[in-house]
Amino acid sequence: MQVGEVRVAEDADFKRLNTLCDEKDGWKQEYNKNNTCVWTKNNDVSDCKIIKVRTLFTDVKAEVLYDVLHDPHYRKTWDMSMLEGYEICALNPNNDIGYYAMKCPSPLKNRDFVTQRSWLDLGSEFYILNHSVNHASVPARKGFIRGVSHVTGFLIRKQDTFTCQLNYVSHSDPKGKLPVWAVNKATQILAPKVINRIYKACKNYEAWKSMNNPRMKPWLYPEQMSLPRLDMTQIKPASEFTSTESIDESSIQEDEINEDDMSQRLLPIPTDTSQRFLLTPACMSERLLRTPMCMSQIRLPISTCTSQRFLPTPTCTSQRLFQLQLVRVKDFSQL
Repeated sequence: MQVGEVRVAEDADFKRLNTLCDEKDGWKQEYNKNNTCVWTKNNDVSDCKIIKVRTLFTDVKAEVLYDVLHDPHYRKTWDMSMLEGYEICALNPNNDIGYYAMKCPSPLKNRDFVTQRSWLDLGSEFYILNHSVNHASVPARKGFIRGVSHVTGFLIRKQDTFTCQLNYVSHSDPKGKLPVWAVNKATQILAPKVINRIYKACKNYEAWKSMNNPRMKPWLYPEQMSLPRLDMTQIKPASEFTSTESIDESSIQEDEINEDDMSQRLLPIPTDTSQRFLLTPACMSERLLRTPMCMSQIRLPISTCTSQRFLPTPTCTSQRLFQLQLVRVKDFSQL
């Protein structure tokens, strides 16, 4: 999807993230240590390089990592960059629009983002991606520079029960003229530090969740959420991405930045800030199965619970990643 475009994500959008994670041509390796690699790539869309991070967690369940990236309350314990985050509206049970404000280390100016977020659970692969859009309810704010996400996403691949691969890709423009040292530090030093924070968050999540509303997972159980439906009259043109702040920060020197503060300000993916809805485990009494391409609807009675997070799709098309949106019919009608 293009910046400013608002629509339900399709197979091609998730495939694009998959391709970015796997392709090798044009990527320059910036870091390779302790199962974590960082690459950058030039592009024709903006002067900002695309950054790609890959790591392997050998003692973390893919499902736990997925929950960590979704859980808005737990995120507050490990995402030190988040100043504010909330959801604005929903397109459908797997696509919404939200706001995310992040703190940058002084004297850099804080950034904020308005994005459409899309997600998909295929059981062995888990996708979360976003791109910037313009919503009338969140115009440019004083004190913030409005950043632009061309495409930012996580792809989690389940290797076995306790092993998973985490892929992160971001083509974002923080706007402003940043000093060269900041870009170099982000790719060579800070990315591995943030990956380590995510790993530690995963290791502590299950214990934390058991004491903090353990049944509340709206990204898995859509009946736990409530969001207004998208009003297209509120979507503004991409050309209106503007900020009210001066954005020339090129003169800032590295020794002006606190190292500890800087180490927490990377990988700002505007996601999961309050309530989410996603593919649910097949343990509810009634589902609605929709494939985004053929848009067929089939009511499926499900009498038994299963740990699988997806169901076979109708043979309406061949060789496709299906975005299965499993929700109760009565809940879906309320969106």
